[in-house]
Amino acid sequence: MIVTLTGLACRLVAQAPQRPAAEAAEQAHAELWRRFVDRHGILLDFTALDGTVELPTPEECRAGQPNALGWWSPTENGAMFNGLYLDAAVNRWRHTRTADDAAKVRRLVAGLVLLASLSEVLGFVGRGVSTDGRSHYPLGSDDQTLPWFYGLWRYLDSGLATADERARLVPKLVEVAEALQALGWAMPAEPPFGRRGSFAGFDHGQPARLLFVLKLLAWATGDARWDEGYQAALHERGGPEGRSRLEACARGMVFWYAPTHNWTSCCEVAALRGLWELEREPAAKAAYAHGLQASADLAARSLELADRFDPADAQTFSPDWRTPMLPLWRPQTTAQQAEAVAHEQLRAFLRHFPRRGVETAFVREPTAAAWIVTLTPDESVLAARRAAVERVIARYDYARLHYSTFFWAESAWWRLTAPPVLR
Repeated sequence: MIVTLTGLACRLVAQAPQRPAAEAAEQAHAELWRRFVDRHGILLDFTALDGTVELPTPEECRAGQPNALGWWSPTENGAMFNGLYLDAAVNRWRHTRTADDAAKVRRLVAGLVLLASLSEVLGFVGRGVSTDGRSHYPLGSDDQTLPWFYGLWRYLDSGLATADERARLVPKLVEVAEALQALGWAMPAEPPFGRRGSFAGFDHGQPARLLFVLKLLAWATGDARWDEGYQAALHERGGPEGRSRLEACARGMVFWYAPTHNWTSCCEVAALRGLWELEREPAAKAAYAHGLQASADLAARSLELADRFDPADAQTFSPDWRTPMLPLWRPQTTAQQAEAVAHEQLRAFLRHFPRRGVETAFVREPTAAAWIVTLTPDESVLAARRAAVERVIARYDYARLHYSTFFWAESAWWRLTAPPVLR
């Protein structure tokens, strides 16, 4: 959904007074933990402003309702959001060193471990859980699975993880990675769906995702086979332009399925940041730095979308996802059928609750872009954009947002604030 404002309205919205970014980031943190982190330590997509949420029932998960992907439900993106939000949680802890912030980091990690322990299908990473804490939708994605690896890496690299925790987490990383490798780096789904998503290709962020997982496993295990796989994948060529994976990473983020989609593309940029931090070979490290800067430059164009958010907007939203979507449900046995049902349901959802479109266009996109901007390793470039990033962070009253997709604002703040990781 594209939401537009008149030129006058844009100017008036942009002129609204703002508070300090530090205060706004603290409110964002408080709201995330008040309303959106469930009892299992998994981030929900949306709630009512009082924290009310209508979770799918186990029966709905088994039937694929509203759809087998769980799209547009409150448990749509738990693995993705947890994994990416751990960037903020770890950096916050590095800054505060409080027991409370350490405990929050561990809650998010526990949520990730649960999401990869729900299924008998090896390598399956779930999106979220139902009211029973176990039932889930059968289709995941590469956008869920890459952040799962990224979040666990952030924890293992934080200095917080104990020896016992490492002894549990590293085998889990290996278990999931080996299962994906056995499938040619496709993401497994539960029957009857087979697979959905892949790290194996050469387009749209797949190269960074595959290389990061291989590099992470080499780092975490010390097993030479993972480094050998990384080195082999690095210069392998493919795709219509015949690029190597390293060349694709140096190009950076590219928008392809919408005018902007920072919120999903940030997964590949996170992978690039991880590769840049882990890499020691100068030429490859420089390629990753180039990709990070190119991604930040592209993302910076989306920061102005925050100025188009109207704080007084009062369009309708309700956590009742069933009313607009369930009438359009029909059985699905393939991922393509599930996506077709979901796209029909989204149109109905937006007609019922147009506030969703406002938050996805003018909150989700610019806050994800703000985090991407802060992932550049060039501190001088980041310093030049600091005011623009802080403007995005300070833009919102987070207590009045229905979706958790502002968490990138806190992530961006701690990237601006926390002590840097020296490599």
